[in-house]
Amino acid sequence: MFNKFFLYLKNFDWILFSAVLLLICFGLAEIYSIALGQGVMDLLNFKKQIFFVIIGLLLLFGFAFLDYNVLRNYSNYFFILGVIILLGVLLSGQTIKGTKGWFYIKGFGLQPVEFVKFVLILFLARYFSSASIKINPLKHILITGSGVLIFVILVLAQPDFGSALILFLLWMAMVSIIGLKKKYLFIITLILTIAMALSWGFFFKDYQKHRIITFLNPSFNPLNQGYNISQAIIAVGAGGLTGRGLGFGSQSQLKFLPEAQTDFIFAVIAEESGFVGVFLVLLFFAIFFYRCLYHLKKINNDFGIFFILGVVCLIFIEMFINIGMNIGILPIIGIFLPFSSYGGSAMLSSLILVGVTESIIIRSKINY
Repeated sequence: MFNKFFLYLKNFDWILFSAVLLLICFGLAEIYSIALGQGVMDLLNFKKQIFFVIIGLLLLFGFAFLDYNVLRNYSNYFFILGVIILLGVLLSGQTIKGTKGWFYIKGFGLQPVEFVKFVLILFLARYFSSASIKINPLKHILITGSGVLIFVILVLAQPDFGSALILFLLWMAMVSIIGLKKKYLFIITLILTIAMALSWGFFFKDYQKHRIITFLNPSFNPLNQGYNISQAIIAVGAGGLTGRGLGFGSQSQLKFLPEAQTDFIFAVIAEESGFVGVFLVLLFFAIFFYRCLYHLKKINNDFGIFFILGVVCLIFIEMFINIGMNIGILPIIGIFLPFSSYGGSAMLSSLILVGVTESIIIRSKINY
């Protein structure tokens, strides 16, 4: 047993893990800094994040040592479980900032949609690895599209437009990767455009419309969404080369920057650690992506390949949107920066994804 354990540790990708750990440390440092600047001396959010990081790291190693084929075999049950928890949160969840998407257990909030992202990657990886994509591709689009549509509808019902968009973009990215002909991608894009137009007229709430209009014209609503974008851009630009120092960012410490520890933590990093800090954060993300993609050529089964590609797509989409929100090139839709923003559910889900990725890497090395 111990020989097997040490064999797993030997084949564990410590470089990938180190990149993730350093991103977590950046986030923890800024969450601590924000708490001090706001006079929160009990550091409750910082302590909560530490707790979730510890649990998440334990889950990471637990899933790394678990045979990932177990997850593959039970992917259909995970899909059903995902639907059940999304229905459950609609029926008995708590509403926070207009979104009924949380379960609260003894002071700790859990957001089911974060774990549904893991379930969706599992579902798509299982399906694409067992289907012949080039034969009747429209069938595969409809089946996988129907699966993601169930999740998207349930998440929109909360309503959580940002998370629903992430689920859809994840599916789009995976569908693009499998090599569909351009005409199918064009059809999907056309359907999406029509759906967005209908959503604008019938489903989007006023605050969602304002976010999109503000993205196109930040001066449209300078005291609300426009204010958020403006303050984030000021914070990013104020950091200079080396930043103002931990705890000395005026935008975050003086509460000019809203949601500093969640949506806008990248702006806090930029203000307090400057270009150097931003470069390091982007470098750690680049290392993470490189190590994931580096191992693909050694993986001898399609499920492992599709799962890792799904993880890369999800983390990249979330990273790109969050940074885009912070520098004013994308609308504010409430997406966290992976591994760094405050949020227990996102942290646990992301670290579980890394754990399964490590499991695939470990077994590909042993069996290569």
